Amino acid sequence: MLILAGLGNPGAKYAGNRHNIGFMAVDAIARRWRFGAEKSRFQSLISEGFIEAPQGLVRTLVMKPQTFMNESGRAVGDAMAFLKLTPANLVVFHDELDLAEGRFRMKTGGGAAGHNGLRSIASRIGPEFRRARMGIGHPGHKELVLGHVLSDFYKAEEAWVDALCAACADALPLLAQGLDEKYQTEVARLAPAAKFDPRVAARAQD
Repeated sequence: MLILAGLGNPGAKYAGNRHNIGFMAVDAIARRWRFGAEKSRFQSLISEGFIEAPQGLVRTLVMKPQTFMNESGRAVGDAMAFLKLTPANLVVFHDELDLAEGRFRMKTGGGAAGHNGLRSIASRIGPEFRRARMGIGHPGHKELVLGHVLSDFYKAEEAWVDALCAACADALPLLAQGLDEKYQTEVARLAPAAKFDPRVAARAQD
């Protein structure tokens, strides 16, 4: 079984925030693979279904913790304990400041890099879970980060956000096989993004 946890904050106030791109990704996955109706469980909104992969159907649960970002580990930890899963069965979709807008990278383990949702999950299950890192760019200065992640995507950005989320959904059979590097490559192929350092770009505008 696979758990795909999208990170974000609950409620309409935060729905369009950059910090909520993880929610957007798992919503796209649930739609693409026609998962069941959303329901409340594990302090989350969850939906279940199957991914068609070469080895057969892979049972998958998508979840959006409703504990707020900083307490994401409570929800994810509860689900994993109940289902008796290991970190290898978990993929967390989250916003990544240190990737330019639209860039995508897979990673297993490592630190939280200031991301409180990742820190919370690691505190419950350890750091060796799989991370789907969705680039939202960096505002260039540390003091601007909070406002940046809690601001909505601009209308002009919606095209790449939608394309990235759709690519994450379409390429999912590779992820279900544990082929994380191939999944990363396919997502990037389906939703190509500009190559630049968001910190350098932001400083150039000062």
